[in-house]
Formats: sequence, structure tokens, C-alpha cells
Amino acid sequence: MTSEHHHHHHELTRNQSLVLDTLEKADGPLSAYTILDRLRDNGFRAPLQVYRALEKLLGAGLVHRLESLNAFVACAHPNCHKQGMIAFAICSECGKVDEFADDVVENRLGSWARDNSFKAEKTIIELRGTCAACLQS
Repeated sequence: MTSEHHHHHHELTRNQSLVLDTLEKADGPLSAYTILDRLRDNGFRAPLQVYRALEKLLGAGLVHRLESLNAFVACAHPNCHKQGMIAFAICSECGKVDEFADDVVENRLGSWARDNSFKAEKTIIELRGTCAACLQS
């Protein structure tokens, strides 16, 4: 698998690599406890091991936290939006998550922040609804 993510793996600890691999292979977002369950055979015993790895991966921009689900996904586009807006469309039916960026929305939010002397640290937008595949079925 030649993914953008893998050139980062050499900089990661074993636990961070295991957590990132688990998220990359997942069909949808995973909670920290689901990650822990999937990594028990790799020596993970405590939630803190998962949370420490997730914290570093979040900081590196390799994973995202979906606030509304309290779950995590591997970044679909590493390095393309270190700063700026990240948006997720989350299907309530099948759990599929699409990650995307939108320059128009990002520019509009940036203009609002500048006009109101607000220093935004991160912008995450979550759309909840039904994906095209589920609408068809």
C-alpha cells in the first residue's frame, strides 16, 4: 500500500505506528477503547497507551478526532491541511466518513475571524446525515 502516511511511520514509536495502522485499516471511525481492544494482542493493556499515541498522532496531523462521535479516523490527506479547515461528512446509517476541505468555506470563516479579531486555532466541521449509497438503498 503506497499511502502518503507511510513515510511518517519511521518517525513514530511502535505504539503510535500500531494505532495509526489500526485506524488506516478500519472501515470507519474508532473509539479509543475499540482501538485498545484491537491492539490487546500487541501488548496494549491500558487506555492511557492508546490516548498517548493518539495525542502524538493528532499533533502530527495523521489522525483526526470526530468530536460528535468521540472517535478517531486516519487523515485521508496528510499535509494538505496542517492549517485551515477540515470537514467531515458522517453517514448516520453506515458510519462512512468522508474527509474534505472547501476553500470557499475556509475563506469565509477566515474573513469572519479577521473581521472580529478572532484567532482561530483549528476549524473542524462535521456534517451528519445520509451518504449517497445509503440514500439509494
